[in-house]
Amino acid sequence: MATESELLPLDAYWRAANYLTVGEIYLQANPLLREPLRPKHIKPRLLGHWGTSPGLSFIYAHLNRVIRRDDLDVLFLAGPGHGGPAVVANTYLEGTYSEIYPQVAQDLRGLTKLFRQFSTPGGIPSHSGPTTPGSIHEGGELGYVLAHAFGAVFDAPDRLAVPVIGDGEAETGPLEGSWKGIKFLNAARDGAVLPILHLNGYKISGPTVLGRSSDDAIASLLRGHGYAIEFVEGDDPMRVHVAFAAALDRALATIRAIQVAARRHGARGTPAWPAIVLRTPKGWTGPKIVDGLRIEGTFRAHQVPITGVREDPNKLAMLERWMKSYRPEELFDDQGRLVPELAALAPTGFRRMGMHRGANGGIATPIDLPAIDRYAVRIEAPGVTRHESTRVFGEMMRDIYRANPHSFRLFCPDETNSNRLGAVFDHDARCFEEPTFDGDDHVSSEGRVMEVLSEHNCEGWLEGYVLTGRYGVFATYEAFALIVASMATQHAKWLEVTASLAWREPVPSLTYLLTSTCWRNDHNGFSHQGPGFMDTITSKRGTVSRVYLPPDANCLLSVAEHCLYTTNYLNLIIIDKQPELQWLDLAAARAHCARGASIWNWAGNADDAIPDVVLACAGDTPTLETVAAAAWLGHYAPELRVRVVNVVDLMKLYSPREHPHGMTDDQFVELFTRDVDVCFSFHGYAGAVHQLLHARPNAARFHVRGYKEEGTTTTPFDMVVLNETSRYHIAMDAIRRARRPLANAEALPRRVHGRARAPPRIRDASPRRHARDSRLDLYERSFEMREQHFGHIHDHELAERRKTWLYFAVMVAAIVLVVVAVLVSI
Repeated sequence: MATESELLPLDAYWRAANYLTVGEIYLQANPLLREPLRPKHIKPRLLGHWGTSPGLSFIYAHLNRVIRRDDLDVLFLAGPGHGGPAVVANTYLEGTYSEIYPQVAQDLRGLTKLFRQFSTPGGIPSHSGPTTPGSIHEGGELGYVLAHAFGAVFDAPDRLAVPVIGDGEAETGPLEGSWKGIKFLNAARDGAVLPILHLNGYKISGPTVLGRSSDDAIASLLRGHGYAIEFVEGDDPMRVHVAFAAALDRALATIRAIQVAARRHGARGTPAWPAIVLRTPKGWTGPKIVDGLRIEGTFRAHQVPITGVREDPNKLAMLERWMKSYRPEELFDDQGRLVPELAALAPTGFRRMGMHRGANGGIATPIDLPAIDRYAVRIEAPGVTRHESTRVFGEMMRDIYRANPHSFRLFCPDETNSNRLGAVFDHDARCFEEPTFDGDDHVSSEGRVMEVLSEHNCEGWLEGYVLTGRYGVFATYEAFALIVASMATQHAKWLEVTASLAWREPVPSLTYLLTSTCWRNDHNGFSHQGPGFMDTITSKRGTVSRVYLPPDANCLLSVAEHCLYTTNYLNLIIIDKQPELQWLDLAAARAHCARGASIWNWAGNADDAIPDVVLACAGDTPTLETVAAAAWLGHYAPELRVRVVNVVDLMKLYSPREHPHGMTDDQFVELFTRDVDVCFSFHGYAGAVHQLLHARPNAARFHVRGYKEEGTTTTPFDMVVLNETSRYHIAMDAIRRARRPLANAEALPRRVHGRARAPPRIRDASPRRHARDSRLDLYERSFEMREQHFGHIHDHELAERRKTWLYFAVMVAAIVLVVVAVLVSI
């Protein structure tokens, strides 16, 4: 066990980190106080967060000790909000920061640059963000650090992730749900996570729940989750150093024992993984009293402990005494460099936590994707074959698992089979480290399919997984992807910033597959009907956002293949899991997806002529209704020239000035003409398409129908009727918006509203007309079956209403008779 005398150099290193942190918050000159502190040395505006920083630097220094001693591969994750100045200070001390940013050198000029850039316009933020070496976790939006840590160690057996969890962050729902990650951590093939719950008692302006909880209560909570707890508490630095060093050594010994038991002796199950609870004062080693108020150990230490420093000489002197209490003259040489005996305490090379390979993961091994031809759905003609589109993607992922046994995982909240992806279980099982029972379905501690009923964990695990260079897919129900909309936003912002950092390696894209869409939740009803996650992704910068709406299985295969090869994107794929009509063979699907949007000549009748109206669609259900509308118009209004355009890459609608996928104006005109009205049927909210088209010339000619928050437990066809996106609404739009009037324009709406009878089966000698009539037969039969079901519901409701009115009338008559009888008797 390390003694106080052995830990004195480490304490000095910690003092150096604390000194730099205070300098980042306050100073713009005189970085080592080589002259008396004056107002001109102070930044004009003081921004930053001191309260959590001493604890982060304390942990960082102790991790350096064990990394050097045991040659450990440690990934450090700073969870507490605004812990950036501490992490920046430590990466500067170890030399990483100056290697990545040579202008922030290891000298007095570099120190001045380090201080000036912090929380300054054009500088660096107060979080441990993408600009911070060694970081895969920002700590700005709280709650995700533990999930990121688990994701980072899956399939990385030599890695130790150390997430520091602030007691404010511990109050969040996502963090509370993340403790269960050890139930999915396989000690034989995965790395380890050592959570350090840092309790300093306060948030910005009030106490924290765990900060005020007893040790027994906290121990019961974490032991209930399966952890073996070590408590370290105090405010005397040297005593806490000794206690923490001993606790850290015991935790690492426990981790090694667990891994040896699993890797050499085949032990399975969920061992009691260690966790450390560290209680230290908020703003530790900072000012004790300011303006008669206690600072250290209270919420007042959270941000800038001493304000008004430029204006008040007494406070300026107080700041100078505080900074000199760290004895910078012992820590830095005449040139401003950390003295050699302290610099030697940091690890070297890639063992430095700021230079950790996983924190700048890049792509260690390119993904090995199978040829998608083997999964293609055979298409004899458009709109004849029915198939569950996502099922073929499940078959593809099964073989991706087989080809990438250490670098690909599916993350799904208990919906793999429901989403028709169950083919993955032909090769792999659900990961679960708790006991399994007879009757369990594909559940094993060896499994690598990640099912947990927490969208936050799925998202956090996958983010940690891809940011450290591996590949994955997050599949979930469309409506509930919104649970992680904020997490997706934070991930997008991370990627947006890294685009400007040449030293950041590209990482595999994060790919979403949304199924159980708003249009096909027949039994789940209104709560499961919501396409809003797409709006979250489309609002992000074009450098990172991609949205795909494949209309059928073969397009899904082509899109998925493309997405899994990409880097630094959020790829959103939306397609339903239910059996649906298939349109394109694989060759046509590849060509269509490569273009992103195409004219489907087989669905319309305009050929190369200028159409009278354009029917556009994006999404599988809108595609069905649009093609059906075109077939209906081809039958009842054959003189109307109709063009059908299908959009699979939604970002194609953007101007190329707004998104790199945006088509040129010439390409746009080629698809949608220059001035013909476009009836656009869309999977999501109509406003999203208008947003994408706002920069296009004559955008007002686009008339978009989409989801309108009309839903219930009902049939799929009733859903499109409720939201006014059915084939009949589209057809009437086309008639109303057409360039030239139709002779029977007034009669056609009556036919739509009185659609009880199927149309006569008129045949034509031309192959195209024959194909269109065949599709119309199919669509109408499908419509009749759905309408018949809906009609039964409607007839039942009507009968119930009649019974109610009859009962009411009888009651009124009875009351009248009673009143009359009473009056007569009087």
